Amino acid sequence: MKKIFLSAALLAVAFAFGQKKEIAAAVKAIDAGDIATTNAQIAQAESAMGNKTYLLEPALLEQYYYAKGLALLKAGKTAEGATYLSKINDLAKNKIFVGKDDSKNKVYFVGKAAADQSGIQGLKEESYVPTLTNKLAGAVNPVIESANKAALNAYNAKKYGEAAPKFQEVYNLLKAAGQDNKKYLYYAGLTYALADKKKEASEIYMDLINSSYTGIETTYTAKNKKSNEVENLEKTTWELYKKMGATSDYTEFKTETSNSLEQEIYETTAALLNDIDKSEEALSVIEKGLKKFPASTKLTELQGTAYFKSGKTTEFVNNLKAQLAKNPNDASNWYNLGVLQSKDPATEADALASYKKAVEINPNLAVAWQNLTYMVMGDDPKAVDDYNDARKAGKIEQANKIIEARRARLAATLPYAEKWYESDSNNIDAVSLLRGLYLSNKKDAKYQEFKAKEEAMKAAKK
Repeated sequence: MKKIFLSAALLAVAFAFGQKKEIAAAVKAIDAGDIATTNAQIAQAESAMGNKTYLLEPALLEQYYYAKGLALLKAGKTAEGATYLSKINDLAKNKIFVGKDDSKNKVYFVGKAAADQSGIQGLKEESYVPTLTNKLAGAVNPVIESANKAALNAYNAKKYGEAAPKFQEVYNLLKAAGQDNKKYLYYAGLTYALADKKKEASEIYMDLINSSYTGIETTYTAKNKKSNEVENLEKTTWELYKKMGATSDYTEFKTETSNSLEQEIYETTAALLNDIDKSEEALSVIEKGLKKFPASTKLTELQGTAYFKSGKTTEFVNNLKAQLAKNPNDASNWYNLGVLQSKDPATEADALASYKKAVEINPNLAVAWQNLTYMVMGDDPKAVDDYNDARKAGKIEQANKIIEARRARLAATLPYAEKWYESDSNNIDAVSLLRGLYLSNKKDAKYQEFKAKEEAMKAAKK
């Protein structure tokens, strides 16, 4: 056992040493502009470690991201290169969780989420300060300018599918240079949504929520005394010139703070998640959003949609009632409430009242008139079957009661069917039903009129 353990330990040391040597060689090669050698050394390191980047100590991991990212950048694979380089900033922003795995290998997990996912207990927190960020500026800055220009041009041309990844690219490049400016990540999410790429948009918006991005920005301006033009200044520069007073080269110092985007981000994220059928995730986002923005009617509406899509009928009903308490003039919500109430025989009377409220608010809501019509009419085929069964059994009195009740229902149904037709005159089902109701109610002229309408509509479909 001792011998095997010792061999494994030696192999682990050799494994780590080999990676260190190869990555160091890759860094040296990329600094010299030798992309081919860089790629060869990175390939050897990756072949040995696979996806187990957590085996690399932070300094070595930073070198790996640096060499790999720059090689991709210089090869014209800007988006991919920017993604790798941006990970250097993650090393600075997150705690490093250090420990040993079951094989006694030392492991380094970047961020608590990765540490928790590993399942390894007893990890210790460390911090790491990247050392290569300053070296990136010369390589990254020209690419940032180019990518930003491409993103803006595509956006202005309404080519949102092209603009979105470019904004994401700008964000990653800025992040690589030490500027975690999530404004560009927000632009990326927005343009993905405009391009109808809802999955990509939702992932970015979730990232914005998890990072507590608000979109609030403060700009610092002052008028240059020499040029007489108003300029945007960095906060520290602005404060310095302002402190100098009359001796300063600037005057008319002003600040402007933008509005928060946080509520919009929560609402958009929930809508996107609903649209891609991730209703449970949407409910989680909405719950968190409503704690911050309890007056958001949009979030409340989206919560109802999420409840409906996830099959949480009781919660959906309660949500609709809450919405109607705030806004009793929402015809759609009265209709939706009626639909749910109609599914339970115990609340059918409530359903009728909800449908009637819906058409009172919106007389052109055809679906509400349609449901009212069928609810008032009841199960007519069953009534006919019951009548025939009673007749066959010689229960004439019972049969007469059934047919009289049917006539009363059909008479009561007629006004609702007429309203359905008024709100949706091209619906052949409404026409066919009215034709039958006019016949049952002995309105021969109307029967003939709607019989002709039905025949014409059927002929037009052929």
